[in-house]
Amino acid sequence: MKSANYFLGISSLLMMLFLFSCNRESSSHVPALTVNDYSRAEQFLPWNTYNMVFGDKVTPRFLNDHEFWFRSHKESGYEFVIVDAIEKSREPVFDHNRLASTLSVLMDTTIEGYKLPFHEFKFLERNEAIQFFVSDSIRWECDILSYNCTGPDTVFKRKDWERPSPDRRWLAFERDENLWVRNIINNQEKQLSFDGIKDHGYAVVPEGCCREITDRRSGNRIIPPLKWSPDSRKIITHRYDERNVKSLHLLEADDGRPILHSYKYAMPGDSVIPTSEAWVFDVEDGTSTKVRVNPQPGGSYGRDTVYTNVQWTANSNNIFYTTRSRNYKNYSLFDVDASTGQATEILEEKGATFVELNQFTRYRPAWRVIGNGEEFIWWSERDGWGHLYLYDGSGKLKNRITSGAWVVTDVIYVDLEERKVYFTATGKEENVNPYYQLFYRANLDGSNLELLSNEKASHKIIPFPSGKFFIDQYSTPDIPPISLVRSSNGEIIFEFESSDISRLIDAGWKPPLTFDVKGRDGITDLYGLLWFPSNFDPDRSYPVIDYIYPGPQVGSVTLYTFSANGRGNARALSELGFIVFAIDAFGTPMRSKSFHDAYYENMGDNGLPDHISGIKQLALKYPQIDLNHVGIYGHSGGGFSSTDAILRHPDFFKVAVSGAGNHDNRGYHFSWGEKYQGLLVSESDSTDNYDNQANQNIAHNLKGKLLLHYGTLDDNVHPNMTHRVIEELIKSNKDFELIVLPNRNHSYGNEPYIIRRTWDYFVEHLLNVEPPFEFQISEPNEEYKMERSRR
Repeated sequence: MKSANYFLGISSLLMMLFLFSCNRESSSHVPALTVNDYSRAEQFLPWNTYNMVFGDKVTPRFLNDHEFWFRSHKESGYEFVIVDAIEKSREPVFDHNRLASTLSVLMDTTIEGYKLPFHEFKFLERNEAIQFFVSDSIRWECDILSYNCTGPDTVFKRKDWERPSPDRRWLAFERDENLWVRNIINNQEKQLSFDGIKDHGYAVVPEGCCREITDRRSGNRIIPPLKWSPDSRKIITHRYDERNVKSLHLLEADDGRPILHSYKYAMPGDSVIPTSEAWVFDVEDGTSTKVRVNPQPGGSYGRDTVYTNVQWTANSNNIFYTTRSRNYKNYSLFDVDASTGQATEILEEKGATFVELNQFTRYRPAWRVIGNGEEFIWWSERDGWGHLYLYDGSGKLKNRITSGAWVVTDVIYVDLEERKVYFTATGKEENVNPYYQLFYRANLDGSNLELLSNEKASHKIIPFPSGKFFIDQYSTPDIPPISLVRSSNGEIIFEFESSDISRLIDAGWKPPLTFDVKGRDGITDLYGLLWFPSNFDPDRSYPVIDYIYPGPQVGSVTLYTFSANGRGNARALSELGFIVFAIDAFGTPMRSKSFHDAYYENMGDNGLPDHISGIKQLALKYPQIDLNHVGIYGHSGGGFSSTDAILRHPDFFKVAVSGAGNHDNRGYHFSWGEKYQGLLVSESDSTDNYDNQANQNIAHNLKGKLLLHYGTLDDNVHPNMTHRVIEELIKSNKDFELIVLPNRNHSYGNEPYIIRRTWDYFVEHLLNVEPPFEFQISEPNEEYKMERSRR
């Protein structure tokens, strides 16, 4: 006879199985997802929505103080359009069909009017003819009155890595660690520096973060960091010293033996880091002058490098040059005599945490030299908010220009004649999303602050050369871009481009919902976006998936502009039956200094308490959110923080997909970790001040489902950091999933295979249903890839 305890145990087991099955059912209420479900989501990936949104991009090419042309994206292709601010006109530059017809005959192929074989051109002969290239060296010229064309003519076209002088006479470039120029007219080259050697060269792009091996393998050459003087006679650039900096190594998979790649890469705590010193070269007489300022810590440069440390005075006699300390707590501004290299420190900015010259690193530093250096505008957070200050040329403060509980985000234009500065800012206006960048101007003496854009939206402002007119493209997450010309007093001259998203709407697209919640302190308002499935059923419950990028240099959203896809392709993911969540938590930019500093020296925080608090608050408003099924995903910093989330908060986050994570910033680029975590300091007990942010140290906490992935040739975030997490997960006997992508660099995150595997993982472990077997997501089309490469 069975004991009572036996039957009680069986009853308990059956009850547990019943509750488990009920929980699975309540969290999903959906059968296995089908190919049609995945196809519906797939249509909202970037390369598919690209041809569902038109009229949303404006990249102006200014002709004079009142005219520019741009390439307008249309449903049938691209139209070259010229805009005249005075005439309030928008016209095609030429008859696209006539030009296509002429070129079709001459090239012996079929060319469509709105699919012309070029993307850039320049005007000739009083704007009555154009010149363009159809490849790196094949040049054509066409009269746009008669539509007679001559060509092809094989000439030497300016390369992408060459920087033209203001007078368009010279092109500057780096070759074999030295600075060179080439005369555009006669094609003669001239070497300006002669002692550059390996790892100690002039105008070189640093090997450290973030694409050294990628560019070597592809043969890409990068625009050198330098700046021409306004008179086109001098160049300032750096001499970059990576000698004795330790190397990192990556293995390229190949048949037989793998290929070893090595590159210089300094990390926090290294005794030797790269340094940069400034040099001035005179193109006419070939002389060179070292700027008499001690070398400063090196950094990282993007593909379109801009030497943001320096600004020339209008008369080309002086250079204003910024340097920083290794820990980012000090910035200095020097006035440099361009002829002698003599430097005078005129300002020093200090801080208890990191000092910045703009909170949002996608923008150039927000300081400006005025005229011949008699004055300069300086951006500072010394009072807790990012504001502008006016100094005289010797570094004496004249007055504040802006003040208040808001942030200047970018300096757009300085009108010296009218003594006004034009800028964008966030957080000033009541009842407006504090992340919307609005357009302002103020007198340099700090008086007469004016709002120039009344639309409650985020504004992207581009000045005409004269500053008399401005291009203003504004949008919100649910309103597509509208492009117009404004006068200098904010008056709308006319609207010249508006977006068409009718095809997107017809496909079932729904905009995200902007929300605000309280942060971890219960006081501070935080903002973010929610994506609901387009077939959202209010009577169902939905798992919620958190898309995270923790900052500190950018948040999960940050720019509340229109996007058909959303960060992390959130729109597509939501279509599978999820509510997708993104929030700009404490520690991200565009708010106060204290907000941005929230987890200084504690990067393991990652803003996660705000993510949890925000999701819980939204669940009270939207009961369809299932708090028992919360997932999180991200790439790079998002890979670090999503893994951190499931390890540090295992009872809240149940599923994580983490790509290319910098899981321990002791293994990431020194300038990043030391800025936000501080200089590496070892303790007597063999620990250090970076232990609190290292994911491998908390790997034993894993309870839920974790999928890690990385590329084996990631020259930004080295795979070693993921390997360390894997090692500790194995030591702790934890189950996890891993995808290794051979020969991929850091930018693999939008590969169809990774997108599909991410979808499958969440569908299987949050919805608890089967995904369609090996669904094939289409590859990005060539047109999309070409357009992306030009941005």
